Amino acid sequence: MDRVVEKKRGIRHFFAAASYSWGGFTRLLRESAFRQEILFFLVAVLLFAVIGASLAEFLTLVILCLLLFGFEALNTAIEELVDRISPEISAVGKNAKDLGSFAVLCLLVSTSLFVMFVIARHLVGF
Repeated sequence: MDRVVEKKRGIRHFFAAASYSWGGFTRLLRESAFRQEILFFLVAVLLFAVIGASLAEFLTLVILCLLLFGFEALNTAIEELVDRISPEISAVGKNAKDLGSFAVLCLLVSTSLFVMFVIARHLVGF
């Protein structure tokens, strides 16, 4: 059975929120898609360093990848909630999971296009 979580206030809330975020991060590490996205980020950072990407390009990459990680977390949350609320396969549950997956895909494609653009710009010079 689920336990009730006490609402913290003040500085205790800050530390409690940090521990909840850490719990979410460690939960997300069990998702292979998230681990692959972390690898994508690390490879992109390495490539940006090799080609001499600007600070603005690095910052944009970090922001896009943090958004990607957040979307992946929300997608995982949707999947867990659907599985908890409706363990049987349903069209509504499938749609919710598919929509979350599509959101992640859109941001993954956007981030990949940005990485390819930056690399091409530095290597080809356009």
